Amino acid sequence: MIEILTPAELNRARDTGALVAEILRTLRDRATVGTNLLTIDAWARAMIIEAGATSCYVDYEPSFGRGPFGHHICTAVNDAVLHGKPHDYALADGDLLTLDLAVSLRGIAADAAISFVVGETTSAESVALIDTTERALAAGIAAARPGARIGDLSHAIGSVLREAGYSVNTEFGGHGIGSTMHQDPHIPNTGRPGRGYLLRPGLLLALEPWAMVGTDRLVTDADGWTLRSATGGRAAHSEHTIAITDDGAEVLTGPPSARD
Repeated sequence: MIEILTPAELNRARDTGALVAEILRTLRDRATVGTNLLTIDAWARAMIIEAGATSCYVDYEPSFGRGPFGHHICTAVNDAVLHGKPHDYALADGDLLTLDLAVSLRGIAADAAISFVVGETTSAESVALIDTTERALAAGIAAARPGARIGDLSHAIGSVLREAGYSVNTEFGGHGIGSTMHQDPHIPNTGRPGRGYLLRPGLLLALEPWAMVGTDRLVTDADGWTLRSATGGRAAHSEHTIAITDDGAEVLTGPPSARD
């Protein structure tokens, strides 16, 4: 299913995007050395409930997961990159943490992810990895406009990832979003320009470049959800929900300045 939002629905999407951005900013500020991943999940739950929103994850049960996810946020540490299931782990100095959050507010969902290093110890490898996913995300957003095609966005994202030396996995990527979290079209993190679905105003997309050091192969944890690098190398993931407008792409889950 591909949804085209009405102006009224787009206004609601802006509110959802602002909420997702605010929760992620708060969690990033709170996540310090010694913070438990289950505590981060509890904080996310409290903020979602306080806002009158609902988590898109708690009852989420797709074919690639094992049973309902059961938590309010994805927390991926170091070599984990996608669908990280919160568990009893206290963050250590230098950990690379990815927080991925999707909520629904007044019937419209928004989805975003951030990666950052916890504490004072920062490796050049982690900084470069995070920077690359953020630049790839910016490139995908810059390519998004009415009349562009999904392949244009995928090509822009993949070019940044490959030029930085990372191989690209196409099993998981971006997606349409609207009244539900995951919709068509699928947005691979590499592709051919000029191919795929034609973008038009009112379309919501979640773009999410991710990369792993030294491999593009994933393995699944015993929890049935968390996806990790097959070689144990570090991983990062950056994501925004954007709206296609007459003027280009509007970032709904960015900082306030990006939404002005």
